[in-house]
Amino acid sequence: EVQLVESGGGLVQAGGSLRLSCATSGFTFDDHAIGWFRQVPGKEREGVALIRSKNNSTLYLDSVKGRFTISSDNAKKTVYLQIHSLKPEDTGIYYCAATWTPILAPLLLSPKFEFDYWGQGTQVTVSS
Repeated sequence: EVQLVESGGGLVQAGGSLRLSCATSGFTFDDHAIGWFRQVPGKEREGVALIRSKNNSTLYLDSVKGRFTISSDNAKKTVYLQIHSLKPEDTGIYYCAATWTPILAPLLLSPKFEFDYWGQGTQVTVSS
């Protein structure tokens, strides 16, 4: 059974930092793209960061580059999203998702591309 379990969300003041975790099981961790997606009420879901451990590649939404860092621990089959300099507009539910792919491509961040497996999400709220 495939599982993705997010944790680490919470209420943070603007300018603060958070590290989100996504613990996975049930699929081949290193040859799947694993990504973080953000959902804000009334807005389309957006992919913010992807990682594929097998070729050590990462991909970011342009607007979060420099503030978001995605990483993975292959032994723990866990993906992390470190967020610095949090802004109120970072508020949303952050989902972890996985899909098999040989390479990362910007299309994978698009809401038009459907990932195979999803977690339940973790709420991030940034107060101003």
